[in-house]
Amino acid sequence: MRDPAEDAGTTRSAALARQGLSARDWGAAGLVVLIWAMNFVVGKVGVMELPPLLLMALRFALVALLLAPFLRWPGRDRWRLIMALAVILGCLHFGLLFVGLSGVAAGPAAIAIQLAVPFSALMAAVFYRERLSVWQMTGMGVAFAGIWMLAGEPSHARSLPHLMLVVIAAFSWSFANVLIKRLGRINVFALNGWVALLTAPLLLAASALFEDGQVEAVAAADWRGWGAIIYMAVGASVIAYGLWYYLIEKHEMNRVVPMTLLAPVLAVFLSAWLLGEPLTTTLLLGGGVTLAGVAMIQFLRPVRPEPPVPT
Repeated sequence: MRDPAEDAGTTRSAALARQGLSARDWGAAGLVVLIWAMNFVVGKVGVMELPPLLLMALRFALVALLLAPFLRWPGRDRWRLIMALAVILGCLHFGLLFVGLSGVAAGPAAIAIQLAVPFSALMAAVFYRERLSVWQMTGMGVAFAGIWMLAGEPSHARSLPHLMLVVIAAFSWSFANVLIKRLGRINVFALNGWVALLTAPLLLAASALFEDGQVEAVAAADWRGWGAIIYMAVGASVIAYGLWYYLIEKHEMNRVVPMTLLAPVLAVFLSAWLLGEPLTTTLLLGGGVTLAGVAMIQFLRPVRPEPPVPT
């Protein structure tokens, strides 16, 4: 016999899905997109003030402090996965993303990180035997062609290695998704808190090994550098993800995921406006082709889309 409470919950969820987004939900979704788009602009300012690995170490230290009330022992069976996430998601994804951002413009970085979507689709095919449709495989080709166009931009020639680091960061995120799926259901704030707590010392050690001038950079950093840390920790890691999980718990994914494709588009224009980055024909065309490929993968498949790339 079915539990009446379970039936009531299912009925309520279905009713909410049919209702669509309220004005408040639209506002929450718009705020999430704006925060994630601005994160690339703020991150670019941050790596101009502080070495990128040190910047990320300080960001994760603040996230761990903010989310400390949510920390609960995850259990021995989950502990190894969380430690692996600290390395793959915290160090490789975020570390390489911001090292790459230190040498490439914010707009192209915001577009290149979207390759996490085709990488995730490939990971799903390898690890979970999910079948890739012809449209999905076509979308992958389109997305990588767009990044190839961005890499061919003359102004990006000197920063090509940094752009490739962003691509590797996108791949790291897709692999982290496999680990997150194996974790099963877990409080997102608790997960982010543990990952931040474990990642901060690892990135601090990496900064000590691979960077120099940290003491001088910290002494010389002004409100922009410290403001970037606060924005990324409070805005991108706590507020944006809190709102995002509220939205995906309340609504069907296909109602809210399409909005996330606005984040890299908005990031490109915000970077041009606030940082003076050039809006070249190659950037606009390559970015458009990449996002078109990502959209094909996201929406032309029978399975539920994955959550977007964190920044």
